[in-house]
Amino acid sequence: MTELDKRTHERTFVRTFFTTPTAVEGEDDSAKMLEGAAGLSGMEAPDVWVPDNEDATAPNMRDEGAQNIIDVVSEHGADYPGEIHPRVVWHRDSPSTRYQGFQRMLEIADPENGAIEHIDGFVVPEVGDIDDWKKADEFLTIIENEYGFDEGSIKMSVIIESGQSELGMEKLRDEMGKPTNNLERLFMLVIGEVDYTKDARAITPTGALPAWPELRHNTSRAASAAGLISVDGPYDDIRDVEGYRERMTDNQAKGMLGIWSLTPGQVVEANKSALPPAEGYWLLDADGREVELESVDGVEVYDGDRVSLEETDGGYVLSVGTDDLELDEDELTQELLDLLDYVPSMDDIVDSMEEFEAAKEAGKGAIAMTQAATVEIDGVQVDISSDRMWDEATYQALQTPITLFQDVYENRPDQHEGLAELYSEDVVERAMDVGN
Repeated sequence: MTELDKRTHERTFVRTFFTTPTAVEGEDDSAKMLEGAAGLSGMEAPDVWVPDNEDATAPNMRDEGAQNIIDVVSEHGADYPGEIHPRVVWHRDSPSTRYQGFQRMLEIADPENGAIEHIDGFVVPEVGDIDDWKKADEFLTIIENEYGFDEGSIKMSVIIESGQSELGMEKLRDEMGKPTNNLERLFMLVIGEVDYTKDARAITPTGALPAWPELRHNTSRAASAAGLISVDGPYDDIRDVEGYRERMTDNQAKGMLGIWSLTPGQVVEANKSALPPAEGYWLLDADGREVELESVDGVEVYDGDRVSLEETDGGYVLSVGTDDLELDEDELTQELLDLLDYVPSMDDIVDSMEEFEAAKEAGKGAIAMTQAATVEIDGVQVDISSDRMWDEATYQALQTPITLFQDVYENRPDQHEGLAELYSEDVVERAMDVGN
């Protein structure tokens, strides 16, 4: 049996999951949106493109949509920079719907149609408990045998849209690897929070979707335990860029580095969000609100009214909200350290990893890393510094963003130019070497 908590597919990360209708009514060319998405590249192109022959396509257009997938992918798939995973219809309670999904996968996968050589897998929505997952897996096994493909070569991703499928995730480790199935073909666990909300019969006063933090945690946990990739659901307010960024930041702290993207603009945001920033910056907890300090000539400046600092004859008065603290210099430094956090740049992370690797080569098991800055509040400048111990566990934990970057660089050559512009060629080269 495979060691289940190890990644078994070439891609170990997915930042972006981008869906496109497969056929649009009322257009002279119903495949217009597919063709547009097929031409995306660089930061606008997702890691996984999902020609969506389910919810995004009207039921009366899905037969035409399946043919559009074949036509567009067979023509443009060889040059597409990401993976291609069409979504087909499926439903845990409807044998006829599952049969339609099977028939369309069979058609799309037919080698004579020319698309399957560019398709990496299929996305199966509305799955139920683990037995339903195995039905979809068995259909793909039949397709592989029908066309002479290796069993398990077509990836399968599922969308978690019900309590049944959420509970089904808990059984993956028991089922994957058994000789009676090919569930090791599983690739992504994707959250479908709209249908999940409907299935749970959840109600909010405004009609907005619940946050479902437990679902995100459970999906990330299941993906980690089974060697899969977790992807969050769509963020519908496509104009709310800050909200989208906040959602991704929260997800990333749970280990969920991928998110559904509804527009090329969201794709760009999500492609960059999981990567370390090009420039490091300081954050100040200003009475419950995180504020980024502005770096001016090497000084980190706070310009706001939630925190104030005054120098007195006997020391300092630091005010945060309605609290006034009379402090000496050492006490002030400690208070500021408690309020401040540093977000390291890619260069910072690479520097630290290189320094630790050099220390290991010299026989040291742990070293102290110092972070220092001059902070200015209301014209008063204070020098702060803190030490953090780095050992092997710290090194490995902080290696994740570098491993992500390396995975992106190896699998997305269309983004090489953009990454070099973002970080500089020197930083990119060092990031590809560190940790290896």
